[in-house]
Amino acid sequence: MDPQARIESALADALRVADHADCPPGLTEALSYAVFPGGARVRPRLTVSVAAACGATDPALVDSAAAALELLHCASLVHDDLPCFDDANMRRGKPSVHVAFDERLAVLCGDALIVTAFQSLASGAAKSPSALAALVGILARSVGAPIGIVAGQAWECESNVTLERYQRQKTGALFVAATQLGAASAGKDPAPWVLLGERIGEAYQVADDILDVTAKPEEIGKPVGRDAARLNPNSVLELGMGASEERLRNLVEAAVNAIPPCAGHAALHELIAAEARGLMDAALMCHAAA
Repeated sequence: MDPQARIESALADALRVADHADCPPGLTEALSYAVFPGGARVRPRLTVSVAAACGATDPALVDSAAAALELLHCASLVHDDLPCFDDANMRRGKPSVHVAFDERLAVLCGDALIVTAFQSLASGAAKSPSALAALVGILARSVGAPIGIVAGQAWECESNVTLERYQRQKTGALFVAATQLGAASAGKDPAPWVLLGERIGEAYQVADDILDVTAKPEEIGKPVGRDAARLNPNSVLELGMGASEERLRNLVEAAVNAIPPCAGHAALHELIAAEARGLMDAALMCHAAA
């Protein structure tokens, strides 16, 4: 089974806990709506790819870790779109959860996805229980205080924040978790994989900043111009388009060069290089067409 199919299957398995007669039907529907159909699944695919490069032998553990990461990402999107934050009415080309359902269910859906992520990870660790503590620690750090995505979102409530800190926490944290989860689920030290996650995360955020300024909603499946409207930190608004494009190119190169030594280094290098080129091309093409 290819990585994408493995991830979709693991996500479906994780959400079966809510497909129960005792679960409020609206919540069951909202959970599935928030997760399927998904986006590019970049973060979980990175986890699976790093795990393969590190010689993972427990696919159930890898898949559950990848699914847990994507569920946390989906939860962050549900909450991020709420009127009290970005007030975005579209996500992944369809109405946001709070638009399709209501704000109360959106808040509860995001909360439930967070819990379901850890349930997924626990259920997948049946054959490798000794790995669970490290994986839970990686996931928890990527979500909570002081440097996870919740902290990244909380910087929007502050009057003074640096662009680097904001982006490192709001976006980079889950990419660092992706690479570290891949290594840890293969029984390898996750520490050397931090830099790769940081560089990929930064590159994705800069590309997203460029798209927020230059793309059309139908091109990226969500509203644009939100950073300017909400006064959120944005590379283009702070550094200018030229400097942002140069930063994106440098980050893409740095990401490719940050892959630690591993058994599957060549294959992982090829995959990340291709992903990075696609990311850069998409951002720069939208700018050229703007």
